[in-house]
Amino acid sequence: MNDYIKIHGIESIFTNDMTSYMELFLFKKNDHICKESIEVKYIYFFVEGKAKVYTTLSNGKSLLLCFYQNFRVLGDVELVGSKYAQTNVQAIDDVYCIGIAYDKARIHLLNDAKFLRFVCNSLGEKLNRCSKNGSINLLYPLDSRLASYMLVVSKNTKSDDKDHIIFKENLTEIAELLGTSYRHLLRTLNSFIENGYVKKLNNQYEVIDLKELTKIAADLYK
Repeated sequence: MNDYIKIHGIESIFTNDMTSYMELFLFKKNDHICKESIEVKYIYFFVEGKAKVYTTLSNGKSLLLCFYQNFRVLGDVELVGSKYAQTNVQAIDDVYCIGIAYDKARIHLLNDAKFLRFVCNSLGEKLNRCSKNGSINLLYPLDSRLASYMLVVSKNTKSDDKDHIIFKENLTEIAELLGTSYRHLLRTLNSFIENGYVKKLNNQYEVIDLKELTKIAADLYK
C-alpha cells in the first residue's frame, strides 16, 4: 500500500496524514467495486488494474459510461451527496484500490479544503468524460465503439514466444453495453474478420492488425 501511495502521490491530496485510515483492497476480475443503488462504505482510490463503469436504465438494459485504467477516485459523489452508488463499477482485470471508510472520511476530510479542491477537480473530470462518452454512444458508429471497447478489455498473452492480444467477452452483454443488437454486433465483428483486423479462435478473438483497429477506435472511450 505504501508503494501505491508513493507512486500516485496520494498523501499530497490531504492536509493531514491519512495513512492510518487507509486500507488496501483487491477486487478480482468480474468483481463489482460498487453496485448501483447499493450503499457505498468507502471512498476508493483506484491505483492499479482496469474497470468498466456502466449504468442500468429503467428498461433493465445497461449502458457503458467509461473505463478506469489510471489513478481515479470512486465514491467522491457519494461522499458529498447520496450514500448509495450512482453507477456500477466492475473489474475487468484484477484491481487494487486504497480505501478510506466513509465514517473516517466524513470526520477528517469534509472540512479539508485541500481534499475538497481535489474532489472538485475529480468531479469536473468525470462530468466531462461522461459527457464525451455519452456523445460517443449516440454519434459514433458501432465499429468505432466496438474497436475501442476491444482494445481496452483485451488481454495480452504470450505463446510460441509471441505476444497475442486476445478478446474474450460475453457478446450479449457487450451488445447491451454498447447500445446495439446482438445481430448488429456479430455483423460488425464479422466485418473485422473479413478485413483482417481480427481472427476468430473458438470462443474468442485475436487482434491481428492492431494499427488498423486502433485507427478505427479513434481512442474513444476514456
